[in-house]
Amino acid sequence: MKKGVLLINLGTPDEPTAKAVRPYLRRFLGDPRVINTPRSIWLPILNLMILPTRPAASAAKYQQIWSADHGSPLAYYTEQQAAQLQRRLPDYQVAYAYSYSKPLIADALTQMETAGVQRLTIVPLYPQYSTTTIGSIMDDINRFYYRRTHVPELHIINGFADRSDYLDLLAHNIQAELNQNKYDQIIISFHGIPVSYAQNGDPYPQQCQATTEGIRQRLDTDIPIIQTYQSKFGPAKWLTPATADLLKELPKKNIKRVLVISPSFVADCLETLHELDIENRHYFMKNGGQFFKVVRCFNADPAFTSILQKIVLGK
Repeated sequence: MKKGVLLINLGTPDEPTAKAVRPYLRRFLGDPRVINTPRSIWLPILNLMILPTRPAASAAKYQQIWSADHGSPLAYYTEQQAAQLQRRLPDYQVAYAYSYSKPLIADALTQMETAGVQRLTIVPLYPQYSTTTIGSIMDDINRFYYRRTHVPELHIINGFADRSDYLDLLAHNIQAELNQNKYDQIIISFHGIPVSYAQNGDPYPQQCQATTEGIRQRLDTDIPIIQTYQSKFGPAKWLTPATADLLKELPKKNIKRVLVISPSFVADCLETLHELDIENRHYFMKNGGQFFKVVRCFNADPAFTSILQKIVLGK
């Protein structure tokens, strides 16, 4: 039986230009799982108010994190993760795809189908389940296989927020930073979602809390730890406390040396490299902070590839 693995992440523009960012944002913000406002209300706002202006602003941010050698950090590290996993799983066909940019999920599934894959493990690269991420991926998978004559044996990973090896690696990376520098506060910053999504049953906040508690139990430190949420978009109420708001206030409480980690991301991207390490650093330092460090995501760390291998093998 031919076996395959498909890693799936959010996606990235092909280049840091408004022209390239626009179709990416159209797909992303047009997903009803991401923005669940009625289409008749939301699509005119998206097409007439957001897409004419936001791509240029986003492109300017991408330009600050774009690598001259490797281009998009998210694309580069996702490719590395897939390549490393392929070497560890020679009996599998390993590929990667994105929800909102090429290679799209449907294209990758078509390649698996053409290759004759009969047992397919799909690993969304989101440790914590949310309707906005893994739920959206499941929509794409269901659309692809709807009324198809043959559907392979599918194994879809529904998150890994409380896996011991995932938590061990996060704690190890944090502890390494704690051993090198003195800190007043540890901030565990997750990507946020609107409060209404959680009220409607999205288990994301509980999964974030499970990750935070797992990290807390593994760290050898008395430094205070706080869980926050970042990346708020639009006027709706989002999960709190907001990372940016907290960082503006901490120096006023004589908390001037902070360590930040973002466990909901397994590869560095706009949200980690720009939002956290540029924008939020600025907020903290501008308000009197002295030392600010963001723990890098797993990226191409072989230890994370080992976790992915165990997930695929059911270990």
